Amino acid sequence: MKEQTLAKKVALVDKLVDEMHNAKSIVVVDYMGLTVEQMTDLRVKLHAENAKIHVIKNNISRRATEKLGYEKLGKYFVGPSAVIFSDDSTAAPRVACKYAKDNKKLIIKAGVVDGNFRTDEELQVLATLPDKNGMLSMLLSVLEAPMRNLAFVVKQVADQKEAN
Repeated sequence: MKEQTLAKKVALVDKLVDEMHNAKSIVVVDYMGLTVEQMTDLRVKLHAENAKIHVIKNNISRRATEKLGYEKLGKYFVGPSAVIFSDDSTAAPRVACKYAKDNKKLIIKAGVVDGNFRTDEELQVLATLPDKNGMLSMLLSVLEAPMRNLAFVVKQVADQKEAN
């Protein structure tokens, strides 16, 4: 192999390593059978969630996963594979699973979420979780409940004393 070709492949692997390292969620999918319009539709839906999809040669992807220590994920780069990246832990699995439910030709293989390998079944469960803002609002609601209840009790006591 020519040195120039080898240098290009090394640069591709390094770029993919950086992208995988910076992503909070990575989902590997089989896109075989999707039309150009369907892939464009998927890209638009991913873009709306600040996620993106790339079709990358399996050999490049395997080498990048080996460098990152994601050997389990590397086994899934067989056949037509695309990689979905997201800065949100649940965005990539959520969009991919929802799209796969509507379009049976998109097959979810596996992924990595917050540095941990996830199977297709685990990604399906993660897809049901709300996004970061939804989780924060749920947490805020739980933290706010005791204060709200205390305020309600204090108001009831004040109303009772005022009535007497």
